[in-house]
Amino acid sequence: MSTSLNRRKFLQATALTGLSLGLSGRLNASGIAQGKRVGIIGLDTSHSMAFTKLLNAPEAGPELAGYKVVAAYPQGSKDIESSVKRIPGYTEDIKKLGVEIVGSVKELLDKVDVVLLETNDGRLHLEQALPVLKAGKRMFIDKPVAASLSDAVAIYEASKKYKVPVFSASSLRYIKGVENVNKSEVVGADTFSPAVLEKTHPDLFWYGVHGVEALYTVMGTGCKELRRIHTPDTDIVVGIWNDGRVGTFRGTRTGKHDYGGTVYTTKGNVTLGPYNGYQPLLLDIVKYFETGVVPVTPEETIEIFAFMEAADESKRQNGATVSLESVMTRARKS
Repeated sequence: MSTSLNRRKFLQATALTGLSLGLSGRLNASGIAQGKRVGIIGLDTSHSMAFTKLLNAPEAGPELAGYKVVAAYPQGSKDIESSVKRIPGYTEDIKKLGVEIVGSVKELLDKVDVVLLETNDGRLHLEQALPVLKAGKRMFIDKPVAASLSDAVAIYEASKKYKVPVFSASSLRYIKGVENVNKSEVVGADTFSPAVLEKTHPDLFWYGVHGVEALYTVMGTGCKELRRIHTPDTDIVVGIWNDGRVGTFRGTRTGKHDYGGTVYTTKGNVTLGPYNGYQPLLLDIVKYFETGVVPVTPEETIEIFAFMEAADESKRQNGATVSLESVMTRARKS
């Protein structure tokens, strides 16, 4: 074979290898691999900063798959004082991490591949989620997924319509001890968390959602009815599952703010706690961004919010037993 022919084949092989590498890991102008650009909606919560610091850290490990926050739309809560006052400070802080600030959700979507919807105000989530879904971009929605059960249902219906899976969860789904629970062995559970109230949201949607999500993490779906005991300082919600198991949530507004619980199983009791930070949740978000497979089904998330809505209805009825199906029926009609 001639030297010139050998050289020609070598150059062709090199070109093909280069093309393959380019297709598998294209870099955009910012030096971030295509598909890995993360956008944030809402800089009114500490979660926005926590996720950005983990993703954009120079030492971010391979488990974060190269995802980086590149742009953020700051507008979150408009009338919740504790959230609104955070926006200017978090906006300046996130800029220092190399994140571009944009003026609208539309502008954000032109610059990113996936979205973290972090707005603290659940009332805005449906409005902010719809353009993301229409754009076909995968999205994590931080707690609460919405400020009403009907909005939560609408978000997941839109997810189905636009064929874009949506992931939503509290970081309490990953509380220490959960890894020791075999769901098939669970016969009951008690969980607790702070349940600070916010007048713009149904009682448990604002903060009690953390402890309720921990309850569902170990019990799974299937709660048929519940009743709620309410005092200014404490809420206790007792749920009965279809198979007769009982799960309870205690929400506190006095004493030390803490998270935990006890899971009762056929093999013994498992203690939940302490809180395990944001990293475990972020790892599942990254896996979802990579695969499109949601770690928590829409049915489970919707039932969590039906549980909390039923708890509000029980409170309105002075502790009466309320079925989850009744509040779901009402939500679908609204």
